[in-house]
Amino acid sequence: MVEITDRWLSADEICIYLGISKDTVYKWIDKHGMPAHRMGRLWKFKKKQVDKWIESGGAAPNISNENSNM
Repeated sequence: MVEITDRWLSADEICIYLGISKDTVYKWIDKHGMPAHRMGRLWKFKKKQVDKWIESGGAAPNISNENSNM
C-alpha cells in the first residue's frame, strides 16, 4: 500500500500537529492569513504550506497592533 504523504489535513489534525487549539487555528485563519482551504463546511490544510507560513512569521503576533492598544 502506498502512503500518501502530501494529503489534506483536517482542523483537528493540524491542531494536533501544531499543538494548538481549534480556536487558535480559526483565529489565525481570520486574523493572520493562515493558509487554509474551505471544502464545504470544513477547513483543510497542507502541512507544507502551514510550515512555510509559520517559518515566515505568519503566526507571530502583530506588535504594532498590540502597542496601539496601550
